[in-house]
Amino acid sequence: MSSSRKKAIFRKFSRDWVAGYVPASGFVHEGRVEMLDLDGKVVSLDADDLKWICYVRDFNSGELNNPERLVRKTFAGRPRGDGLFVRARLKDGDVVEGLAANDVSLVSSEGVFLTPPDLRSNTQRLWIPRSSMEELEVVAVIGAAKRKPVVAPAEKAKDERQEELFQERAGSQ
Repeated sequence: MSSSRKKAIFRKFSRDWVAGYVPASGFVHEGRVEMLDLDGKVVSLDADDLKWICYVRDFNSGELNNPERLVRKTFAGRPRGDGLFVRARLKDGDVVEGLAANDVSLVSSEGVFLTPPDLRSNTQRLWIPRSSMEELEVVAVIGAAKRKPVVAPAEKAKDERQEELFQERAGSQ
């Protein structure tokens, strides 16, 4: 396991949850998720049993049934960040929206990392295993404003020379 571990809540489809520490990435091995529990033991959980993993700010949220405090699972409007605005429908019928990275990790990994709609909640990041998703829909591609094409300095200098402008005019008269 990686030396840098993050606080996480592992939610199962049975509504049970486990708190522990997990690396930011590379924690799935042969369909099992490796975590470090609160007692300091390495525990391996079957990824098929997991609904999601929530990277959280704090374990002591005060809520026993919803420690990840993932109350708002959908965006009220258009997301503000850059990335892919995605909607995942899970096996249990739950719908979760978030922003995913616009790269190959969306199709090549064991699960999908999402930034949840409410960044002020206890959950900062969400990982949903592929086995728990029934459907993944890309709603929109949200990116920075379109940039002007870069003009090479030689071409720019050529366009700004006045003598060519006057020579063309003189030759046409």
